[in-house]
Amino acid sequence: MTRSSLLRDSLIAIAVFAVLALLPFIVPGKGFTDFMVRLAAFGIFATSLNLLVGYAGMESFGHGLFFGLGCYSFGLIMQTFPVSIPVAFLATVGLSIVVGTVVGAICVRLNEIYFAFVTLAFQMLLHSLIIAWTPITGGDQGLTGGIPRPPFLGIRLDDYYHLYLFSTGLLVASLLAMYHIVQSPFGYTLRMIRDNAARAPFLGINVFRVRLMAYVIAGAFGAIGGMIMSLFVSGAFPDFAYWTISGEAIFMIMLGGITVFLGPMVGAVMLLLLNDFVTKMTTHYGLVLGLVILLFALGLRKGLMDFAADLWRDRQTPTSGPRPDTAAKTAASAPARAGE
Repeated sequence: MTRSSLLRDSLIAIAVFAVLALLPFIVPGKGFTDFMVRLAAFGIFATSLNLLVGYAGMESFGHGLFFGLGCYSFGLIMQTFPVSIPVAFLATVGLSIVVGTVVGAICVRLNEIYFAFVTLAFQMLLHSLIIAWTPITGGDQGLTGGIPRPPFLGIRLDDYYHLYLFSTGLLVASLLAMYHIVQSPFGYTLRMIRDNAARAPFLGINVFRVRLMAYVIAGAFGAIGGMIMSLFVSGAFPDFAYWTISGEAIFMIMLGGITVFLGPMVGAVMLLLLNDFVTKMTTHYGLVLGLVILLFALGLRKGLMDFAADLWRDRQTPTSGPRPDTAAKTAASAPARAGE
C-alpha cells in the first residue's frame, strides 16, 4: 500500500476513535461501555482468527490458545512483578510470539483437518495446565485477587472511561494494523497460498515460512484480545482457554463473513448482542444459537457481510445488452427463421 493510503486510513482510524470517545456521553450507562470493552476484546480476537481462516486458508480450532495465554500471562505478570501496564503488554505479546513460533512450527506443516485438530490439542493442553497448576493459576477458580492498574502516561485504567478509551483505542489500532497486513504483499501472498499452495513454491514462495508468520501474527493479536478481557474482568478464568472460546470466534466469522475484512467485527457484534438478549429471555442459549447458525448456513449460505458484498457487486454489474437467456433463445430460433 502507498504512503498516501496509509495516511488516509490512519486519519479514518483517528476519526473513528474520536467518535467512539464521544459515544459514552451520547449513550450513557455502564451497560454500553461494558459492551464496547467486550467487543474490543472479541473483535480483535475474531479478526485475528480470520487472518488464518479467511486469508491464509488455515482453519484453526484452537485459536483460543492465544486468548487464554494473553489473559493469564498479563494477569500473572501484573500480580507478580512491579511493572507498568505497557511493559506487561509487551511482555505478553512477546510470550505469545514465542509460543506461536513453537506451536506453529509443528502445526503449519499439517494440512486441513489435521492442522485444525492439532491446534485444538495445544489449546486444551494450556487449559489442562491452567487447571492443574493451582498454586500459580488458581485452578478452576481462576486468577483471583484483581489486577493492579498503576497509572501510565496519564491513563488510569481503574477509571472506567479510561478503560473504555484504552480498549477501543487498541481495537482501532489493531484493526488498522491487521488491515494493512492483509493489503500488503504479504497478505496477497497468503491469498496465493490459500488458493494454490502447490503452485506457490514455483514462484519462489516459502510456504512454511509464510504460514508460520501468519500464525504468529494472528496469535499476537489474539493475545491482545485476551489482555483486554483480563482487564475487563480484573482476572482470568479457565473458560478463556477452553475450546468453546475458539468456537465463539468461529461463530463470529461465520455470522459476519470471511471475505470482507470487517466481517468478523460485525459477527462479534451480532454474537454478543445475541448472547445478551437470549440469556435474558431463556436458558436455552445453545438451542437459539444453533438455530441462528443454521439460518445463516442454509439461508444465506455465507456471512452477513459476504452476502451484502455479493449483493453490492451484483448491483454494480452492467446490465446493458440482452440477458443471457434471451440471447440463447434468439440464437436457437435463428436457424428456423433462416429456413422459412
